[in-house]
Formats: sequence, C-alpha cells, structure tokens
Amino acid sequence: MQYRKQGRGLSATRRLVLSAVFAALAFVVMLTFRFNVQFLTFDLKDAVITVAGLLLGPVTALSVSVLVAVLEFITVSDTGIYGLIMNMASSVTFSVVASVAYKYRKRLSGAIMALSGAVVSLVAVMLLLNLVVTPLFMGATRGDVVAMIPTLLLPFNVVKALTNASLVMVFYKPISRAMQAAGLLPRSAPAGSEDMTESPAESPAESPAESPAHSPAKSRRWVSFVMPLIGLLLLAAAILFFRLVLKGQFELFR
Repeated sequence: MQYRKQGRGLSATRRLVLSAVFAALAFVVMLTFRFNVQFLTFDLKDAVITVAGLLLGPVTALSVSVLVAVLEFITVSDTGIYGLIMNMASSVTFSVVASVAYKYRKRLSGAIMALSGAVVSLVAVMLLLNLVVTPLFMGATRGDVVAMIPTLLLPFNVVKALTNASLVMVFYKPISRAMQAAGLLPRSAPAGSEDMTESPAESPAESPAESPAHSPAKSRRWVSFVMPLIGLLLLAAAILFFRLVLKGQFELFR
C-alpha cells in the first residue's frame, strides 16, 4: 500500500499560506522568549521552523528560515550582519537537515535519526562559524574563541539544539493531527494510520498471526505517548543544564 508524502497534494497557494503562518509564528516565538548566556543568545524559533519543514518539506524549511532571519535582522536585532549570519545558519542547518532526513523515512526511527542529525549538524556548523564570526564580532583572537569552546560554545550549542529538538518531539504530532483534521494537510496515510511508527511492514495483512496486544493501532498509541515524553525529558534536562551549569538567564518579550 502506498503512502502519500506529507505536504504533497497541496496547492501552491495553500503551501504559501501555511509557510507564511509558520513564519509569523516563528517570528512571534523569537520575540517572546530568549535564553541568554554571556554574549550568546538563542530562542525557540528553530523548533517552529523545523515543524514546518517536517510537514511541508525542506524547501519550506529553507525559505521560512531565511525569511525569519531577515525579518529579525531588519526589526529587532542588535547584532547586525554577524547576528544575521549566525541566525540564518542555525535555522537553515537544523530545520533543513531534519526535514530532508525525515522526508525519506516517516517513522519513529526516521524522526529520531532526523533530529539527531539536526542536533549534530547544528553544533558542528555553529562551532565552525564561531571560529570565523565571533572574532570579528567581539574583536577577540581566534585563540580566545578556541579557549571558549569546551566551557561555553560547545555546551551552549548542544543545549540550544537539544531544546529545539525536544520541542519538535513534543509538538510535531499534535500539530500534524490538528492540521489534518482541519483539512489543511492531506493525510499522510489511509485513515487510522500514522507516521512516526516503527515500520510499515507491521500491518495486519503482512502479519496475520499478530496478537491484538501488538496491533499497529496499539503500537501507534504507544509511539504517540513515548515521543512527547522523551521530548519533555530532554527539554527538562536541557533547561536544568542551562540554568545550573551554564548559569543562563531567561528573557521574556524582546
């Protein structure tokens, strides 16, 4: 049985409208809540952009990332072109890597691999950019920046990536279901089926001896409970590390 890809079947107009809605939501999230550690800040817009990418595809992730970064640059940013570069690189790397990987395996294992790849990619890209951009932004030497990697830059970017990944795990499925129920997105599978399950090979037609206790429906309910739970645990761990180890601060309403 063939599964339709999430986001396909949408008209160009509906895709554009949904992309604009996610861009507006990401911008509002950016304005509302920030995490600060010394001269470093991050917000939660990458989680919103990544959900858009998982639902509508990598092109949407890329376009929304660029749009929101530019809007931040011309409205509220106080870090100039350096902040624009870092913001755009962060959002594009995290959301595009996750949405590209998930596009080819819309299952629980695919979601975990996609978000894990996004976390690793974001940390690697941001550390490399820190070596180039931070000396220019702060007027510091590259050696000074290298010295900050183990104690500040690396843990900060890991916390940033894990925080956004955990929020995607918590909110992706409820948003997906709500949009499908409202008719804003085509269903990714026949009625009653879900993505983010372990394997399409576990259908009753291919496993006639399967017991009710291990039915695909029960498996989907288990996944729907476990994914947000893992996300909440990761989020709690990231916030505790941010507050207790990095001594970071929260800022409301930029």
